Amino acid sequence: MYDIAIIGGGPAGLTAGIYAARAGHSAVVIEKNYPGGQIISTHLMENYPGFPEGISGFDFGERVKAQAERCGVEITMAEVLGVEQQSGYRVVKTEEGNIECKALIIASGATPRKLGLEGEDKFTGLGISYCATCDGAFFKGREVCVVGGGDTALEDALYLANIAKKVYLIHRRNEFRAQSVLVERAKAAENIEFLLEREPVAILGNTDFEGLALRKKSTGEVEELKTDGCFLAIGYVPDTAYLNGVVNLDRFGYIIAGEDAKTGASGIFAAGDVRTKKLRQVVTAVSDGAAAALAASEYVEENK
Repeated sequence: MYDIAIIGGGPAGLTAGIYAARAGHSAVVIEKNYPGGQIISTHLMENYPGFPEGISGFDFGERVKAQAERCGVEITMAEVLGVEQQSGYRVVKTEEGNIECKALIIASGATPRKLGLEGEDKFTGLGISYCATCDGAFFKGREVCVVGGGDTALEDALYLANIAKKVYLIHRRNEFRAQSVLVERAKAAENIEFLLEREPVAILGNTDFEGLALRKKSTGEVEELKTDGCFLAIGYVPDTAYLNGVVNLDRFGYIIAGEDAKTGASGIFAAGDVRTKKLRQVVTAVSDGAAAALAASEYVEENK
């Protein structure tokens, strides 16, 4: 039995493993894909402290993985199928068998919701982005579009308006779901143009991203919008389906947990994009991982 098991091998999970191991606890990270998390698909990360020239997401993930292994963290490649609370311990059910632990940290992350169009994966990181604060600086003085109608989409458009020459805000409805104050601020921005009642139906470009084909919902007419970049803000899908009521989730499926990582379920903690929070960035994920490891370590010590 491990002292601490961690579901998810992204920045939050690997950092939790590092801090748990350095605190003298046996720790295992369970990852279904490849250690490093979503960041490994990022072409260049320029907003993480300590890398003034930037670093590729893959290289960053490899460094954190190597550091975790050097600290003695065990990394197991398996998909988690479920979690059970037992008297005094937790069981993580995986396709490779069960893993028992005294404390559990859930850091399984959240995946950006995609348009589902051909070429989307091809141009991700090469014109298509799911994070304006991560990649906005690459489009300084250029034309971009934002797809979405919630708070995140409006916030992204306003953020990009300070960087880009022109921002097109595309929404499939005639009204936004975002807070009215954000909508009014976007209306007042001279370089933000609303394209309402339109939905993307195709991605333009062969070797380079060139824009989107949009269908007008009122007429069915398809028009082409040429831009240098596209930011998708149509929501995230948290990876929590396997939990089956073990911890409380909000209406979007995120684990309800605060900055102390405590979920309300005994011995179970949450870190990174999977928990309720406003900012989902690598720097906040590693912070979460450290906090969750501290909380889990304290729980293990208190329940010896």
